[in-house]
Amino acid sequence: MADDTKKSDSTVDFGILNTLIGYRLRRAQMNFFSKFSEVCSDLGISPGLFAIIAIVERNPGLTQTAVAQALGNDRSAMVAAVDKLEKMDILKRRPAKNDRRSYALFMTKYGETFFQTLSARVMEHEQSMATRLKGENELEWLLETLDTLSQR
Repeated sequence: MADDTKKSDSTVDFGILNTLIGYRLRRAQMNFFSKFSEVCSDLGISPGLFAIIAIVERNPGLTQTAVAQALGNDRSAMVAAVDKLEKMDILKRRPAKNDRRSYALFMTKYGETFFQTLSARVMEHEQSMATRLKGENELEWLLETLDTLSQR
């Protein structure tokens, strides 16, 4: 009797899954995130943490809630993420000017330098992955298509 548990992806018939946009997007995302981890795990940064840092870097003073909304994240998960980034001395919280119950987020001096190093790594990773596409036109098409699909 053959051992079917040893089939690889190349021999598995994915059937309907290969016709589903959502499934194919998920597979692509998993591959991107896996490679992202290889590039940034030594810095303790996940794709989600990178996104938070990138938003705060460009929008200093946004509240945690505003950052969570911008990224489509659960507000309660933001607290733990910001705690981690604060412990890493990348971000700092300050009471929001217009709402004392909220905290505004800012980069630290170390965070600004850290973000430059991190961004260089992430951009190198992105460029490496983009080489799989057929030139700049295909990249532009993909980004526009993903924007279209991400709209509610």
